[in-house]
Amino acid sequence: MTDPKSFFIDGEAYERLMGRFTRAAGEVFLDWLSTPPGLAWVDVGCGTGAFTQLILDRCAPSSVAAIDPSEEQIAYARNTPTAKRVDFRIGDAQSLPFADRTFEAAVMALVITFVADPDKAIAELKRVTKPGGTIATYMWDFANKGFPQQPLREAVEAMGAQIPVVPGHLHSRMENMEGYLRSVGLDDIAKRVIEVDVTYPDFDEYWSAQTALPNYLVQVIQKMSAAEVERLQTRLRTSLPRDECGNIAYKARANAVKGRAPR
Repeated sequence: MTDPKSFFIDGEAYERLMGRFTRAAGEVFLDWLSTPPGLAWVDVGCGTGAFTQLILDRCAPSSVAAIDPSEEQIAYARNTPTAKRVDFRIGDAQSLPFADRTFEAAVMALVITFVADPDKAIAELKRVTKPGGTIATYMWDFANKGFPQQPLREAVEAMGAQIPVVPGHLHSRMENMEGYLRSVGLDDIAKRVIEVDVTYPDFDEYWSAQTALPNYLVQVIQKMSAAEVERLQTRLRTSLPRDECGNIAYKARANAVKGRAPR
């Protein structure tokens, strides 16, 4: 099975597939956190910096540090306007390169399924957060078909193709995510489901964006014959949900949890 880190070496492709959905879910997530202005933030697993920019736009932070294990993603982020106000670094969620009690808000946006040991990652967030600070994460609800690529996945499976099971997807279950926060002794734990609209004006844009990033699902498609790909596209053209204006439109869902570092 391909190393998941290889999915994120193309920052532009990742942005095309996930950027706007990251922002849509992130806006709801940050509003839910309801943090005061002037806090020091850390964004763990920042990717292209789409969510990091939301922190700047919506939370009036005093400072923001952001890390990601992908050199390519960090390179992409450092070439965005966001980089002028953010300390972007290469780093591991399970071993954060920060001192104890550095931040007042520590978040992981759409990351936890790619972390080998979520308990350790949440423990690291707690370590670098000041007492009383906010610690939170959200992730697409893979277990309940909430991922933005779900219709594509179902169409591929309907053709009899086998898509590899990603063990980390189990981390996205609400009860598991809540458990990670409880395991490190956070206070005031709360949870919620976030829904976002996935929309495309036409099939060509849908197909181009949804197949831009070679994740497990797209790798299966890449191995299909031309005739099989044509059949898959035909199936999708007739099965994809559409709104009253004819746009491709459906919902994606994410699970979110938050808590506070003990005082």
